[in-house]
Amino acid sequence: MSQGPAAAERNHEGPPSIPDEYGTSIGARVTKNDDMSGAAADTTGAAGEWTGVAAGPAPRRRPPLPHIPHAGLLVVLVLIVVFAATQTDAFLTSTNLINVLRQVSVVAVIAAGLTLLMTAGGMDFSMGSNVSVTTAVAARIVSHGHSPWLAIVVAMALSIAIGLVNGLVVTYTSVAPFVATLAGATMLDGLALLIINGLSISIGTKLSWLGNGETFGLPHLLIVAVVVLVLTAFVMRYTSFGRDAFAIGGNEDVARLSGIRVSRDKLLLYALAGGLSGLAGIMLLSRLAASSPGTGGLTLQLTAVAAVVIGGTSLAGGKGSIPGTALGVVLLGVVANVLNLLQISSFYQQISVGAVLLVAAIANLLHRRRS
Repeated sequence: MSQGPAAAERNHEGPPSIPDEYGTSIGARVTKNDDMSGAAADTTGAAGEWTGVAAGPAPRRRPPLPHIPHAGLLVVLVLIVVFAATQTDAFLTSTNLINVLRQVSVVAVIAAGLTLLMTAGGMDFSMGSNVSVTTAVAARIVSHGHSPWLAIVVAMALSIAIGLVNGLVVTYTSVAPFVATLAGATMLDGLALLIINGLSISIGTKLSWLGNGETFGLPHLLIVAVVVLVLTAFVMRYTSFGRDAFAIGGNEDVARLSGIRVSRDKLLLYALAGGLSGLAGIMLLSRLAASSPGTGGLTLQLTAVAAVVIGGTSLAGGKGSIPGTALGVVLLGVVANVLNLLQISSFYQQISVGAVLLVAAIANLLHRRRS
C-alpha cells in the first residue's frame, strides 16, 4: 500500500505529533510525579520523551537531624550548669550536688505518678495537698510515740484512699479533673492544718535513716526516687497497663470501643498517683523531721506539674515520658540551687524560674518540630 507524504514524514522523524494541550498535561504530570518521588519519575520517563519535557534531577533534600530525645532541655541544662560553674565555686562540689539531688527526689516521685496520669489524659492538682495531709498524719502518729512504720502504713493507706476518691469523682461524674482535684486540694490543705492545729510537729530522728541516710554515697531519698522513676518508665513502656494509658489519653472513646476497661484503669491511675503522693510525703517528713503549715501544698504541686510539662508530657494526654520528666525535675532543682548560691532575692527568683521554664519549653518544642 502506498503511503502519503504525511505518513512518510512521521516514519522519518519519529513519533507522531500530539496536541499541545495533551502534551502540557503529560508534562505537568511528569513534573509533579518527579517532585513526589524518584520512582514515579522513572515510570513516566517515556511520556517525558514524547512531550519533550525532560524529568529533571530529584531535588536534593537535607538529611534529617539526628534525633536526640529532649535535646532542648539538655542544652538549657548544660548552659545553666556552665553559667553556675563560672559564677560560683560551690556549685560543682559533691556536697552541693548531692544536696540538690536529695531536694529534687520528693518532686521526682510526685512527677512520676503525674506523668503516668497525664499520659492517660488525667490531672490531679491535689497531689501536693495530699503530701501535706500525709506528713501531718504521720507526724502526729510518731509524735504520740507510735512506731514510724505504723505511721508509714497509715499515711500510705490514707493517700491511696484520697487518690481513689479523686478517681471516683472524675470517672463517674462529668466534673473536669482540673476542677475536681483543685477543689480536693483546697479541702486537703484545710484538713492538714486541722490535723497539726496550725503548729509545727517535730518527729526528731525517727525517720532520719530515710531522710539523711546514704548507701555507697548515694542518699536514700535519691535511691527511692530513682526506683520509682525506673518502675514507672517500665510500666509505661512494657506493660499493657501502660500502653492502655497512652490509648486512653489519645482517645478515650476509641480506647473503650477497643475493649480497654477505661473506668477501671482510671481508678487505678488516680489511686497510684495518690499512693506516690503518700510516699513523697513520707520522704519530705523524713528530710524535714517535722510537719509544718505550708509543707507540701500547691507550691510543690505546681513544681511537679511544671517539671512534667517541660519534660514533654502533653496536657491533652496521649504523650509522655519519664526521662523527660526526670530532666525537668533536675532542671528546676538546678535553677533553684543556682539562684540560692548567687543570693538572688526571692522576688527575682520566681521571675527567673518562670523565664527559664518558658525558654526550656520553647527550645524543646522547636527541637521536636525540626526533628
